[in-house]
Amino acid sequence: MDSTFVISLFGALFAIMNPITNLPIFLSVTEGASIADQKKVAVKTATYSLIMGGVVAVAGSQMLNLFGISVDDFRVAGGLVVLLIALNMLNGNESSSHHGTEGEKQNYPAPETVAFYPLTFPIIVGPGTVATLIVYAHQVKSLLQVTVFAAIFVGMTVFVGLVFWNAASLARYLTGSARVIMSRLMGMILATIAVSMIVAGLKALLPGLA
Repeated sequence: MDSTFVISLFGALFAIMNPITNLPIFLSVTEGASIADQKKVAVKTATYSLIMGGVVAVAGSQMLNLFGISVDDFRVAGGLVVLLIALNMLNGNESSSHHGTEGEKQNYPAPETVAFYPLTFPIIVGPGTVATLIVYAHQVKSLLQVTVFAAIFVGMTVFVGLVFWNAASLARYLTGSARVIMSRLMGMILATIAVSMIVAGLKALLPGLA
């Protein structure tokens, strides 16, 4: 099995779903909730993320076919979305497609109802995650690749749940500098992966460029 597939998939999902950089958002939308309620939200968020991401990975290509969109078309478009998110991370800004607009933030629901929106969608399983899952799921050809793909994605959702579960404790150690460093590092990794997605798509769509 190609180790590049494993490393790039893990790198992309870790960078774009990374709950460490999203921890301040979790704390913000659950402000006023008890620690017990925060843990319930964490479990629900991980569960919703697993279900939503699983559906996207399994049925994503079929959904594209319904609209007459090829995976290579989506690879270029998805790569551009991921690249925009990465550039925002590198510049220290939040992507509105990934974190919502200011108007949406003002309308976030009560702490006990935030598990799906906005935590699962669009923060954890947003446009960038959806694009990544569909593009990499299309590359899965063998049972071993299916197993590895599933293991990486499930592992990431468990990581999301664990970080959010321990949000109150981790918040004491997550300094502003640490969050900035993590965001910049993940942004660079994500930008590199986004470029590779775009280039691969363009090579398939415009073979003369290869």
